[in-house]
Amino acid sequence: MNLVLINIIYIVASVLFILGLKRMSSPVTARNANLMSAFGMLLAVVATLMTAGLEFRWIVVGFILGTILGIIAALRVAMTAMPQMVALLNGSGGLASFLVGWSSYHYQPTASLLTTISTFLAVFIGGVTFTGSVMAWAKLEERGVSGKPIIFPGQNVLNSLILLVLILGGIIFSLHPAQNYSLFVLIMVLSLIFGVMVVIPIGGADMPVVISLLNSYSGMAGTATGFVLLNSMLIVAGSLVGASGIILTQIMCKAMNRSLANVLFSGFGKRIVKKGTEIKGEAKPIKPEDAYLILEAARSVVFVPGYGLAVAQAQHVLRELGDFLEKNGAEVRYAIHPVAGRMPGHMNVLLAEANVPYEQLVEMDSINPLMETVDVCMVIGANDVVNPAARHDQSSPIYGMPIINADKAKTVFILKRSMATGFAGIENELFYYENTRMIFGDAKATIQTLVAEFKQAAKT
Repeated sequence: MNLVLINIIYIVASVLFILGLKRMSSPVTARNANLMSAFGMLLAVVATLMTAGLEFRWIVVGFILGTILGIIAALRVAMTAMPQMVALLNGSGGLASFLVGWSSYHYQPTASLLTTISTFLAVFIGGVTFTGSVMAWAKLEERGVSGKPIIFPGQNVLNSLILLVLILGGIIFSLHPAQNYSLFVLIMVLSLIFGVMVVIPIGGADMPVVISLLNSYSGMAGTATGFVLLNSMLIVAGSLVGASGIILTQIMCKAMNRSLANVLFSGFGKRIVKKGTEIKGEAKPIKPEDAYLILEAARSVVFVPGYGLAVAQAQHVLRELGDFLEKNGAEVRYAIHPVAGRMPGHMNVLLAEANVPYEQLVEMDSINPLMETVDVCMVIGANDVVNPAARHDQSSPIYGMPIINADKAKTVFILKRSMATGFAGIENELFYYENTRMIFGDAKATIQTLVAEFKQAAKT
């Protein structure tokens, strides 16, 4: 009777996961969807704790430690560090699968072929996910490793050899598990090494793809662990995470007009010295006070947020500027590029934190046909996602990548601290266009100045 009740709760939790995932597709329902999925996970945990024979002492210890760490992380993590947090959470899921697979084989070396294969996959995928996620975190934080690609001769050959050994080792282990504990240990070690090796050649420009891919890996590892433990809830949840992660990864790759293989093996994101045609022209700076006069007369304004907006923590004051523009009679929209920021949906989360109305968030494909009618396009901390070179310069590493056509607007304001390049390491020719004006300085301070001008005008 207890087992029947557990399975019924698992089914309810699975339905909540599926409904929550579906509702995640819209920013209007995303918050409630997150709560729905979280409640589903709570039900799944309660059902699992109903299983007979559990040692609750260590479960309580884990529950207390996890709760404390979760609260601290939620309160202290900055918006700029959100990608790093997601990477660590992905890695935690991978580590859990890795340890469960190791424990399962250690205490039960003789099992069915399905369980043995699942154990190998849990350890293999979990190990890659764990060290790969930690390496992604380290590259984003630049803790002991550069955020740029680390490439050396024969790297792809070495990675291919490691993968081949892992696959052959997995086959041999699955056929004769009881006699191959040393081989199993070798598989564990190589999976951890392989996770590092597949992430180090990837640069900051591709981190949104890497994070979504590692998220998919954590789901696949969870599915394999579900087969090891014969737990239907883990199988369903892991499958949902794995499938959605793969779909999201494909969306990210499409947004950059590149294949997944190109992302993983090309070393994109390294510093590139562009040869050939030099960008001619001169950047034209403008003061915020002068930019206000143009904004005050604008009837249509589009903001293009990027990672620099998160660094400056300017999302709240940007929302305030948008409100003033609307009161002044302007139509305000926020153009979101799929790979803006350092993780999928980074800009959506950033703007949601400032309570920007969902209906003002516009996807790239929807805003581009309207850009020629826009009076002012303000690019805040974004770089490569508005670089016109992607449309016409075949020598550019971002050639073919769909961009937001900010250059088509009547006037373009670029908010940057300097003329420094973005993640792709190339100059942005938009900086030199006739309709572009550079507003140098901290983005938050610049926008605050613009808001102050609107407040002063309102008083008079």
